[in-house]
Amino acid sequence: MSIGASLLLIAAGAILRYAVNADVQDIELDTVGLILMIVGIVGLVFSLLWMLVYADRGRGHTVVRERPRERDPYDR
Repeated sequence: MSIGASLLLIAAGAILRYAVNADVQDIELDTVGLILMIVGIVGLVFSLLWMLVYADRGRGHTVVRERPRERDPYDR
């Protein structure tokens, strides 16, 4: 789950939990909103951990090799 998807789930859950006052038969919108916010927060934590810990493993392995200098044809 990406950071954007996590933020979208958190926002949708907060809207359902705090801003919607509708009564739907057999569905508790406050509970659905809370579940969406929890899933979004967990996804955000995992996304940030992935980005900070695992994505950094490819860096720092730069190999620099010295090439022999080519002879300048105009150099005497």
